[in-house]
Amino acid sequence: QVQLVESGGGLVQPGGSLRLSCAASGNIFTINVMGWYRQAPGKQRELVAHITQGGSTNYADSVKGRFTISRDNAKNTVYLQMNSLKPEDTAVYYCNADVLRYGSARYVPYWGQGTQVTVSS
Repeated sequence: QVQLVESGGGLVQPGGSLRLSCAASGNIFTINVMGWYRQAPGKQRELVAHITQGGSTNYADSVKGRFTISRDNAKNTVYLQMNSLKPEDTAVYYCNADVLRYGSARYVPYWGQGTQVTVSS
């Protein structure tokens, strides 16, 4: 079993900052890509950012220059620093990780439960 637990969501005013964390635990040999996705009401889930084990990153155009993704491989944890938040950033944010479990030969994607981020005055 593998669990991903997110934390750090909440209510913030426009222009404010939040930092999300996602810790993976369980039967983990190694993790390849880790990422953050978001889903706003009435919209499809979309990629926000992802980071490889080696530290290469990719961002959605809408968050470039405002959000920073990072990870601690020793802790199986990924972070999302969100600055200059806008009302359109309001969504449920989900953590994702491609995990190779002990005894397995392939990577499997796992998802966290999601954490609500609301940007409003």
